[in-house]
Amino acid sequence: MRVKVLSRNPDDYVRETKLDLQRVPRNYDPVLHPFEVPREYVRAMNATKLERLFAKPFLSSLDGHRDGVNCMAKHPKSLSTVLSGACDGEVKIWNLAKRQCIRTIQAHEGFVRGMCARFCGTSFFTVGDDKTVKQWKMESPEYGEEEEPIHTILGKTVYTGIDHHWKEAVFATCGHQVDIWDEQRTSPMCSLTWGFDSISSVKFNPVETYLLGSCASDRNIVLYDMRKSTPLKKVILNMRTNTLCWNPMEAFIFTAANEDYNLYTFDMRYLESPVMVHMDHVSAVLDVDYSPTGKEFVSASFDKSIRIFPVDKGHSREVYHTKRMQHVITVKWTSDNKYILCGSDEMNIRLWKANASEKLGVLAPREKAAMNYNQKLKEKFQYHPKIRRIAQHRHLPKSIFGQIKEQRIMREARRRKELNRRKHSKPGSVPFVSEKKKHIVAVVK
Repeated sequence: MRVKVLSRNPDDYVRETKLDLQRVPRNYDPVLHPFEVPREYVRAMNATKLERLFAKPFLSSLDGHRDGVNCMAKHPKSLSTVLSGACDGEVKIWNLAKRQCIRTIQAHEGFVRGMCARFCGTSFFTVGDDKTVKQWKMESPEYGEEEEPIHTILGKTVYTGIDHHWKEAVFATCGHQVDIWDEQRTSPMCSLTWGFDSISSVKFNPVETYLLGSCASDRNIVLYDMRKSTPLKKVILNMRTNTLCWNPMEAFIFTAANEDYNLYTFDMRYLESPVMVHMDHVSAVLDVDYSPTGKEFVSASFDKSIRIFPVDKGHSREVYHTKRMQHVITVKWTSDNKYILCGSDEMNIRLWKANASEKLGVLAPREKAAMNYNQKLKEKFQYHPKIRRIAQHRHLPKSIFGQIKEQRIMREARRRKELNRRKHSKPGSVPFVSEKKKHIVAVVK
């Protein structure tokens, strides 16, 4: 004879303390829950609406500069420290936790064209219109000490950008050509050039640290290997590239900010066509910076807005703007992946949340669980038309909204013209050119 005995473990249903929630036994069999999907859909809809309701990304404005902010640099070791350079030659060091300026230096005469911190965080470099490269201590001078640079290098031409090697005491400047300097020497170790036009920006690769890329005003993006004395290869686009940024997680991927309102993500092994064309801005894109995860980047544009793009998507997931913000010149994504800083024409640095509806501060375990559950629900129902419409809707300034509409009409007209031309031409005489390949003129190796 077989006897079945009920066996109950008190740990499964008894609370440890009276402050705990009562444990409820659940059977997850879908037959017992026929209305599970409709219930989840309502929850996903509410979560999406609440996300848009709580989307208040603007945190604070750091004001103190007396001219437009032209460049910024992150501290490699301290999350709360950021450096900014203005068009009047002034450099300020900010404490983001206190939202105060902790130090001001009159670094150059004329614009501060570029700045970067040393990889150890003890000093930083600036270049300006006065043809000098200056190295400064990160710490404030002692009482009675004068504010003077550690080293000053006087060059022959104006330098337009600077970037430091991620591991060695080497930095690169650009202007008439790309110069690679040792910190201990007053003349460059080697000079790299390809073409005769001025170079607007130079960036070291954070993964393969001996690689660097530069953007020239003759529409070129040129890649160099520091171990060779010659450039590797270059890609020529339809319009000028203002700056580029390397992906911190994928060694061969970089994104270029172009004058034709687009951003192009390239794989340096295959420059014939970009991996992705990111289209949403309605004016020239002036700066770009990757998030430390390498999955998203932020771009700053002349159209007075900043946008956040996923690396693998052609359109932005977020757009930030304010009434007072003018042309955004420079943008940085902080190293903790939580905040975005942008510097604009009207002398302000603005601090934004990277995730617009994120709750700041310490979260209780139940809050975390609810947030994760809502996130999963939104992902599950993201393609449902109503939820998608609410999640993607953004209010835009009248000027940007009007320009987007105008550009849509122009694009449609171009497409219609091409269709008509193909219809009335000999078959095969008007080839199909993909959007990715339209903007590439040539690749030179």
